[in-house]
Amino acid sequence: MQVYGIDLSMEKFDVNYLTSDGKEKNLIVKNAIKPIEKFLSSLPTDAIICAEYTGIYGDLLVYLCNQLDIAISLVPGYTIRHSLGLVKGKTDSADARNIREYGERFSDKLVYKTYDYEEIVELKELHTLRAQLVKLRKSLLTNESGRKKMPMQCISVHSHLQQVLLKIGQEIEDIEEEITTIIAINKPMTENYELITSITGIGPVIATDLIIKTGNFKTIDSARKAASYAGVCPFPNSSGKMVGKAKTSPFGDKKLKTLLYMGARAAVKHNKEYKLYYQRKELEGKPYFLIMNNVANKMLRTVYSIIKSRVPYNENHLCYDPREKYVTSSEKKVA
Repeated sequence: MQVYGIDLSMEKFDVNYLTSDGKEKNLIVKNAIKPIEKFLSSLPTDAIICAEYTGIYGDLLVYLCNQLDIAISLVPGYTIRHSLGLVKGKTDSADARNIREYGERFSDKLVYKTYDYEEIVELKELHTLRAQLVKLRKSLLTNESGRKKMPMQCISVHSHLQQVLLKIGQEIEDIEEEITTIIAINKPMTENYELITSITGIGPVIATDLIIKTGNFKTIDSARKAASYAGVCPFPNSSGKMVGKAKTSPFGDKKLKTLLYMGARAAVKHNKEYKLYYQRKELEGKPYFLIMNNVANKMLRTVYSIIKSRVPYNENHLCYDPREKYVTSSEKKVA
């Protein structure tokens, strides 16, 4: 096994590795198709690439590594920095060396990355564009509401603004139709989409975001992992004699957490099961945001439960104690 540490950037990336005789080597590769292909073709068969996760800058490298069956792991920079202790100075070549040393020391903990398939990539881009347009529309509407308080207003600005808002609204509707079409032509995606939208409180936006972030519930394959990823899973907070309250991690996906919070608000208002759960926790004296976090966590458990059982959500379903045996009506007739 030979580990190659890579420090990624938009234009190029720095590579650090050890030769067969133990000498350290540095290499700079342009972040483009042909230079990356040439670099990957020169690697030995047992090579492992360990790179710092930098968003879309590493997508091309991951895709080409998957095509050539080369193992690649993307590690957050925060994890690498805090594994090295106190380090003075910073250069790209030094960062590549640190990444390589991390990969060698923690090779048993590396998680290898597989690039998303075409439908997920297309969904992700459309979903991101929709979110940007919604944010822009909200900003324009906020500014317009402020302008109405001004003593003098420009009629021309108001006219242009209305046309822009109308255009943005139309584009958002078109994007939503494209998202629906992509999901409809993919059978596994369609089935999961219909299952999770059967839960009162989870609509098209939350369902689409969950499918994207979880890789259609294959990359993140359990409710526990999803809750940790979204930042709604509380972790213990104790040391010695000090035992504090469990806290959620600040490193969760904030966008997904916000969407789950909005879904939780809708669920406690319109879903009988979640409404009763909210009222019970409120009587226990739990704070509002703690209850909503618990509701979001409960929603994720429900999502993965129906994905596993392949049965749509039913708020009147009775969950029996698995340790006891219940006789069904059909069994009574046979008896």
